[in-house]
Amino acid sequence: METSELLKKVRKIEIKTRGLSSHIFSGEYHSAFKGRGMAFSEVREYTPGDDIRSIDWNVTARFNTPFVKVFEEERELSVVLLVDVSASGGFGTNKQLKKDLITELCAVVAFSASQNNDKIGVIFFSDKIEKFIPPKKGKTHVLRIIRELIEFKPENKQTNIELALKYLSSIIKKRSIVFLISDFLTENNYRDALKIANKKHDIVALRIVDKAEAELPDVGLIKLKDNESGKITWVNTSDKVFRKQFAVNHLKFEEEIKDTFNRSGIDATKIFTHESYVKPLMNLFKNR
Repeated sequence: METSELLKKVRKIEIKTRGLSSHIFSGEYHSAFKGRGMAFSEVREYTPGDDIRSIDWNVTARFNTPFVKVFEEERELSVVLLVDVSASGGFGTNKQLKKDLITELCAVVAFSASQNNDKIGVIFFSDKIEKFIPPKKGKTHVLRIIRELIEFKPENKQTNIELALKYLSSIIKKRSIVFLISDFLTENNYRDALKIANKKHDIVALRIVDKAEAELPDVGLIKLKDNESGKITWVNTSDKVFRKQFAVNHLKFEEEIKDTFNRSGIDATKIFTHESYVKPLMNLFKNR
C-alpha cells in the first residue's frame, strides 16, 4: 500500500473512531475499567461529616487542628489488544470484512484508553505470535497501532487462541485489561488457558461474526473456501436438510462458546459485520 493511501485510511479511521471515543464511549469506558485502587492525593482540614478514619494524626498534631487524608482513584491502567489476524478475518458477506471491523474496534478501544491516560499495547496472533507492540501512552502510539492494523500481513493463516493466551500471560507481567478480539473459529481447545489468563488479567472477549455463518442463504450450488486451511468444498445451499444441519451445528457452537466464556468468568459480546458496533460495546461497558 502506498504511504499516501495508508495515511488517508488511518486518518479516516481516526476521525470516525476518535469521535465515538470522545462523545460516546469515554464515560462508559472509565466506569467499566477502573484503576487499581485508591492513591493518596493530599491532606486538607477536617470538615464535619468527614470519616474520622481518614484523619492524618501526624499533620493534626503538628498544626494542632484536625486534618484528613484525601484519596483519589489510581487511574492508570495498561490495556492490551489481543488480536486475531488469521485468514478468516478476510471473510465478510455484507458491509465489511471481519478484519476491517476488527481494525475499527481496536481503534475505538485504543482512543478510549488514551483519553483516560491508559497505556495501550497489541499482540497480533494467528497460530503463532505474529507481532507484539508493548503498552505505551499517547496519540502517536495509537496512530501507529492503527497503521499496523491496516497494513499488517500475517505470516500464518490458522488460529491458535491457546498459544496467544499463554504468550499474553508470559509477556505482560502487570495486571491489565485485555480485549481478546477474534471470531473464535478454531479447533484448538483454549478453555483452560482462558481461565488461567483471566485470573491474572481482566479479559473481555469481542467476538466477530458474519451473519452467513449463522444462517446459510438459499443461493443454489456454491463453492466455499476455508481461508485458513485453503480447503474448497462445493455446497448445495438449496438442500433444506443441509441448511437445517448447518443451523444445528451453528447453535451447538454458540452454546459451547457461551459456556466457555461463562466458565472462564469473562465478559463477552458478539458483534456482527453488517451491524453497528456501538450498541454492543455500550451494553458491554454499562453491564460491567
